[in-house]
Amino acid sequence: MLGHAARWALISLAGANVATGALVACILVSIVVAPVVDRLHLPFAALGFSAVVSMMPGFFLFEAASAMVELVSLGPHAPVTLLTSIAANGATAFLVILAMTFGLILPRMLLEHFLTPTV
Repeated sequence: MLGHAARWALISLAGANVATGALVACILVSIVVAPVVDRLHLPFAALGFSAVVSMMPGFFLFEAASAMVELVSLGPHAPVTLLTSIAANGATAFLVILAMTFGLILPRMLLEHFLTPTV
């Protein structure tokens, strides 16, 4: 819930784009979840993903897929704007998923590296 609120605040109040909002929110979630899963001996992937699953870019994927179906049905008479719509929505979805991946994994890896005692 905290991650989704942070994403919403960044997008709505700070004017960030969707991918940046997802990245910052996932970093926040990872920093909060990492000590909890270590303390309670829970799997990080299960708790981390369940905290950010609501940020998946379903809207952009659906719009890209819908435009692709329309492109196939129109064939060579399809307008150029349809192609740009597919590219823009597909790229946005890809960047959000990439941002979510790095936002969840990198803080966890850094916390493990710097906080794990070496023997």
